[in-house]
Amino acid sequence: MSSSMNKNILRGVILLIYIVIMSLIIYGIAAIFTYLNTGADRSKMLHTEIKQVDQYLPEFNWSPLTNEGRSMDQQTLRSIENDYLDAWYVKHISFKSNTKIGLDDYYTESARLNLYGIIDQNKENTTSIEGTSLSHNPNLEFFSEDGQMAVLTDKDVIEYKRIFKGEKLITEINEKSTYKVILLLEDGFWRIRHLVKTSSEFYYPKKKEKPLSTSNIKGINYYPQNTPWDMYGDNFDASIISNDFEIIKNAGLNSIRIFVPYEDFGKSNIKADKLEKLSTVLDIAERKDLKVLVTLFDFYGDYSVLDWTLNQRHAKIVVNHIKNHEALMGWDIKNEPNLDFESRGKELVNTWLDKMIDVVKLYDPNHPVTIGWSNVESANILVDKLDFVTFHYYEDLEKLSESYKVLKSKIKDKPAIITEFGLSSYNGIWNPTGHSEKDQADYHQKIQAIFSENKIQFMSWTLYDFTEIPKEVVGGLPWRQNAQKYFGFINENGVKKASYKYISSKE
Repeated sequence: MSSSMNKNILRGVILLIYIVIMSLIIYGIAAIFTYLNTGADRSKMLHTEIKQVDQYLPEFNWSPLTNEGRSMDQQTLRSIENDYLDAWYVKHISFKSNTKIGLDDYYTESARLNLYGIIDQNKENTTSIEGTSLSHNPNLEFFSEDGQMAVLTDKDVIEYKRIFKGEKLITEINEKSTYKVILLLEDGFWRIRHLVKTSSEFYYPKKKEKPLSTSNIKGINYYPQNTPWDMYGDNFDASIISNDFEIIKNAGLNSIRIFVPYEDFGKSNIKADKLEKLSTVLDIAERKDLKVLVTLFDFYGDYSVLDWTLNQRHAKIVVNHIKNHEALMGWDIKNEPNLDFESRGKELVNTWLDKMIDVVKLYDPNHPVTIGWSNVESANILVDKLDFVTFHYYEDLEKLSESYKVLKSKIKDKPAIITEFGLSSYNGIWNPTGHSEKDQADYHQKIQAIFSENKIQFMSWTLYDFTEIPKEVVGGLPWRQNAQKYFGFINENGVKKASYKYISSKE
């Protein structure tokens, strides 16, 4: 009896194991069948995932289609465009890092031989090329009847390259080139078979100077008191901004300086609601008869060459959105970029600035461009590319007149504006020997006298004291945070401080 029961239990266990195993096999077969019927996902097939939207967005303009051979449909044209740009991006990565990963996904076997040779030679010579292309203008010459080959001429390709020997920068190259390109359809994707540069010349954009429309700028840097450095966020309030602009106008000022934060606006994928809020700010300024200096790329600090197409796309969208606004005074490319010289390299930062000046002037040739340097010593950098010069001054007032005269001797007839200056009235526990509100008023009285004597145009920092300062602005140290809170002419309770009397000149 016991033996028979044990046999039955054993049979039951074996049967249960059999059922479990068969269930797993059936599930596995079903999963494989489902996978095979979902279609290939290229981002999983390729050795490298190219997220083109986030990494590489040069200007790309097809010529009208008049190609020989088979008619081209828009879906195929877009596939060619995407794969072609991905190929350029992978090549830039490979030449920078001297690695071959990913090239086989975008170039045919014969085309890879040439690229591999360049990479091997560069590795042997400890040379690397950091480059990008900012503009492509392809013309489709031929599309084969079987839909397997496309021939195009890519004209006026704007390229920039930095060539390094080890860690040392050897040279920089700006060029405009034309390429002959053959692409083959392999495994459902377009690979470059032939990419030959047929012509090339050094590229120097023509200077397009646009003078300031006024020589009497009396302005102020502006953030709403309750949302500093978050002006276009969820707490955006047009009525508050309107009231503030009324205060600014009644104080005898005629202009404001505002900031467009790069990441907050969406980097290369600009958020529509942010643009509309920016437009609203300019609309209010126009109603209050105030001109607006718009500072771009706030809190951006990368400058990497491979990032430039994204920067270009960001600037294009912002500039095109407000370039025809009556309140727009001009463009400040970036706030205090010289503070990044040490961490990012002076040559790279200045080259990036040079490129972004060209980008802004390309999309808006009608408004003047400047850079908001953090000190007077840097203010003559790139002066030949700028329409007017701006710098910030937080140093000894006794040296201001002479420093300004020295700068004017260097920049000749270019207008110069001090677009930040001020004194904190904080003297609390983190700086008991700091300045008082009376000291602040004395400072503004003195600097306004210097401005009048030397006919210096100005924009002060800032309208309000703030209760909170984001750590991204001055870091998290309390003595720096608290000092930054008290530069305003109006305190946290809305009461005008003694310095308000000297917010503008008496002229």
